[in-house]
Amino acid sequence: MAGGKQTPRQKMINLMYLVFIAMLAMQIDQEIIRSYKDTNDSLTNTRQTIVESKNKIFYATLQEKAKTSPETYGPLLSQYEGLSGKTDALVNLIEGYKGEMSKQAEYDPNLAVEESFTALNNTEPATNLFFKDGDEKNISSKSTDLKSKVDDLRNFIVSNFANNSQLKDVAARAQKNLWAEFPKDDKRAKGGKNWFQYKFYNQPLIAALSNLELIESEARNLQADAISSMLQEKVDADIKFNAYEALVSGPSSIMKGETGQIKVAIGTFASNVPGLKITGVQRVENGQGIITPNTGTTGEQKFGGEISFTDKNGKVITLPYSHTLNVVSGQEALKEQNGAILQADKMMVLYRGLQNPVSGAILGADLSATTLSAPGASVSGGKGKWMVTPGAGSTVKLTISGKAPSGKVISQGFDFRIKNIPPPKGQIRGASYVSMPAPSISKQTLTATLPDFDFPVSFDVVSFKVKVSGKPVMPINGSSLGQVESLTKGLRSGDVVTIFDIQAKANGLNGVVLPNIGNVIINVL
Repeated sequence: MAGGKQTPRQKMINLMYLVFIAMLAMQIDQEIIRSYKDTNDSLTNTRQTIVESKNKIFYATLQEKAKTSPETYGPLLSQYEGLSGKTDALVNLIEGYKGEMSKQAEYDPNLAVEESFTALNNTEPATNLFFKDGDEKNISSKSTDLKSKVDDLRNFIVSNFANNSQLKDVAARAQKNLWAEFPKDDKRAKGGKNWFQYKFYNQPLIAALSNLELIESEARNLQADAISSMLQEKVDADIKFNAYEALVSGPSSIMKGETGQIKVAIGTFASNVPGLKITGVQRVENGQGIITPNTGTTGEQKFGGEISFTDKNGKVITLPYSHTLNVVSGQEALKEQNGAILQADKMMVLYRGLQNPVSGAILGADLSATTLSAPGASVSGGKGKWMVTPGAGSTVKLTISGKAPSGKVISQGFDFRIKNIPPPKGQIRGASYVSMPAPSISKQTLTATLPDFDFPVSFDVVSFKVKVSGKPVMPINGSSLGQVESLTKGLRSGDVVTIFDIQAKANGLNGVVLPNIGNVIINVL
């Protein structure tokens, strides 16, 4: 095409080739920009609609745990609030940078790629923001501020979490990923460019936005992983190894000839405590040492020994225990005040808003005349069996009263903890993570359940929200997914549908609506 004398027809053909090649190059550029924009939008949507909302829900849960268990969760709450403050500072700085660059490029995120191509392909905003006077060798104060915020967050995570077995993985990830400079052994650093030159100099607006979004997403994900680890139910979180107590359960007085039993255990009578050993007992069953005392003669009997186990670090913890039993003849030496017995049938905890079954008795007293009172709670029933419905507060005092055979009135109070019911889980087909073809999604029904909860509480889902990448969030009333058919059309294998902000009405809990229900994730087959 380039040699010899060309005819007008050949010149026209050559010109058409040039136009065609230029159009093809423009089309390729648009596809690259579109790919960048789709990735950036997906990261932003995930961070804003899932990660940040999950952080808010988990933060509220951690605050409640810190109120009820300040020794365990109080320090974690303080650490998380420090982490949250530094993460917010970094994210807010980046959001300001993104807005400043978008304004300079006159970028409107609501326009299609074809209409905003020029703005998204503009290299001046990133270069002007991160480099003084656009000089590649001279980074700006805003670059320095960004690096300072990134370093501050990383150093906080490493210094506070690296020595915590629950959070050391979060610290390791921050040490690896949360940088605004290249490690010395990085090949890109050896190429002569620093991190800011590589990420932002002469980079299109969309590339700069995506690079900043990656930092935001990693920071929020580290924040989410940290609070998730803090809220994990572990033995160490519920039973402090330095605050164990040996529990002895048994009567302090017993009538001659009666069969009695004394039990020795740790805390919640766990049957799988590593290295459990109990001395001074006749046998060990399900984590409990059993003593059957001799009641053939009257008098005082003393029992004692040690209970030991191995903690998670391999250290043997040993705790002493002791118990005194008086064998009496009939009513003659009954210690009436110490003879009161009261227990909650459901793990010694009363759940707010529920009727909790409670059993009680006073040794030697007539059960039909025994009463139970609880200020601030509703009590029904009688004859040693009551239903207690607690109200506000974290504790309630239950007082059992009755008459001993001698006619003396006995009254004794016992403090019980009040807990909210655990948050239910959102489920489809009995699971919170399901896989199914896209056409099947609209045929499903969303439920909320409390697995392994001993009380008769059920839930009716009243509303929820559905998110599909690249599409607006769809709010739905009721429990059916029938309305999402338009949202799920065109989904392909590997796409993800997220159901969140599930609201449900509890049956058996005075009809309250419970927020903070776990999300449901649908993987499209």
